[in-house]
Amino acid sequence: MKFRHALLAAACGCLGLAAAANATQPSSATPLGAGMTIYMQMGGNPGDGATLPRQVGAADAAKALGIKVIEQFSAWQPETMLSQFRQAMAAKPTCIGIMGHPGDKAFSGLVAQAEKQGIVVTTGNTPLPSLEAAYGTKGFGYAGANLYVGGEITARAMIKAGLKKGDLALEYGLFSEGQRSLSDRGLRHELVKHGIKVISLNVSPQVDADPSLAVPIIVAFIESHPTLRAIGTQHGGVTSFIPQALRQAGKKPGQIIVGGIDLAPATISGIESGYITATLDQELYLQGFLPVLQCVLSAKYHFHGLDINTAAGVETKASLLPLVPLIKRGIR
Repeated sequence: MKFRHALLAAACGCLGLAAAANATQPSSATPLGAGMTIYMQMGGNPGDGATLPRQVGAADAAKALGIKVIEQFSAWQPETMLSQFRQAMAAKPTCIGIMGHPGDKAFSGLVAQAEKQGIVVTTGNTPLPSLEAAYGTKGFGYAGANLYVGGEITARAMIKAGLKKGDLALEYGLFSEGQRSLSDRGLRHELVKHGIKVISLNVSPQVDADPSLAVPIIVAFIESHPTLRAIGTQHGGVTSFIPQALRQAGKKPGQIIVGGIDLAPATISGIESGYITATLDQELYLQGFLPVLQCVLSAKYHFHGLDINTAAGVETKASLLPLVPLIKRGIR
């Protein structure tokens, strides 16, 4: 009898422990981000080559985590991004995911207001180091390339393709936009370091918003610099229009070495045809997925901001083939 009572007590104890353990576990039927909302800046225009993978990544994260994602598009215009932040903050969401293009100073007062309201803020594509240092413990992270290093990687791929000391190169980039300019500065610096003569040309706000406007500019530059051997850029939209400019200028594939960024459909065609030599792969899907994940983890479990480099190499004609099906799905 005593043995039976002891056994019964032990069983009840085990059941009690199991119940206590289960009480601390999240229900598998309830998504981690249920009830949360994130306003998320996607960067360009809906469906464009440098924006679609972010949309797909964010949508996949939203589905997996049960969080509502509200997309915002700005055609890459910094002032629009600041205006969108104000709109998002007025809605009092759980989180706001921003593009860092306006810079630390422009965003600082707005982010401070959002943080006071208990809104988690994080950035993607372009880092905001001062704000990350100030609010990292509250979930302010970064998902994107190490911009300067990314530019250097692109330059090295151009040099590997045959660019030599004394050759003339155009670096057509965003040199007037703070942190965002680091990619083009890294590309230019690496070329100069190897003895290449570099002429820098700034991408205007108009071309930034509508990269097709780059075509006549590049054609005119090629025609006025007959010894041009290479074109480098860290603007995804401009990259996708370089093949068109080269054709209009009467250049054959490979005559001018081209180093660009991102995997827009026209860029893929340019690599396949030989007009684009190499393009930096930022893995933009991750720049959509990770800020949503960051939001949920920081809002629910108070995790600090995650700083993740999403770009470590370039894609060339040799490496492209296995990625094409994923690129068509907006994943790579």
